[in-house]
Amino acid sequence: MAVAVVVTLDGEVHDPSVPLLHADELAAVRGDGAFETLLLRGGLVCKLDAHLDRMAGSAASMDLAEPDRDRWRAAVEIGVRQWNSISRGDAMLRLVYTRGRESGGGATAYLTIAPVPPRSLLARRDGVSVITLDRGLPAQPAEPLPWLLSGAKTLSYAINMSALRYAENRGAQDVIFVSSDGFVLEGPRSTVIVDAGDALVTPFPEHGILHGTTQRALFEVAAAEGVACRYGALTPADLVAAQDIWMLASITLAARVHTLDGVTRPAGPLAARLPELVDKAVAL
Repeated sequence: MAVAVVVTLDGEVHDPSVPLLHADELAAVRGDGAFETLLLRGGLVCKLDAHLDRMAGSAASMDLAEPDRDRWRAAVEIGVRQWNSISRGDAMLRLVYTRGRESGGGATAYLTIAPVPPRSLLARRDGVSVITLDRGLPAQPAEPLPWLLSGAKTLSYAINMSALRYAENRGAQDVIFVSSDGFVLEGPRSTVIVDAGDALVTPFPEHGILHGTTQRALFEVAAAEGVACRYGALTPADLVAAQDIWMLASITLAARVHTLDGVTRPAGPLAARLPELVDKAVAL
């Protein structure tokens, strides 16, 4: 899964085996930056505009300058050409935008392309075992506490990765965070979707979570094909009662939760159809 392509925002293609960042890069020493991860499928980038929109929102939350969309698109085009000369398989395209070096000199911006991680391919095929964990914060809009960067996709992923290691040590593969006041939030790197029987339901973004690009695309396609979709305030009891639970992400796409807190869950009526809807959604 080694990185195969590296392109900086000036359009320069870099040798992926040569270090790119300085030792005082704030992305490394502070996690001070934003990023987006996109699927590259069939030689094409999925949902680039949606990801650039979200990166702009994250940048605004962090007092970073507005991302230059034209330069990002040009860099992505160069990177995709490089990847397509190597492979036509699914790939992971990561856009990284940071505050730059601690010693100054402006922002750092680059992209990488690598094969889709094996864990994502396995999760798509086999589903995942999940545990619920308390995030320790109430479900609330980001506006009253903007310094917490709720809803921004930042490089500060230490807590998310710690939660995933905690789950792995207990025999699970993923996590669903629950707020301190008892509401379902999101996964460390995914959006939670439940089949409630009458509709597909996902938690309110206003609960301080990242608004998923894959979830939004799915809701558009599913609604057009007659599947009701809505946002709602979900509780752990709703997870237990759901006909099915899914973890959606740009690279993994749709991973069905086959085990929740140690209890095996049978496949629901949309088990076969939902991944097909997600595939259709990200291709549009």
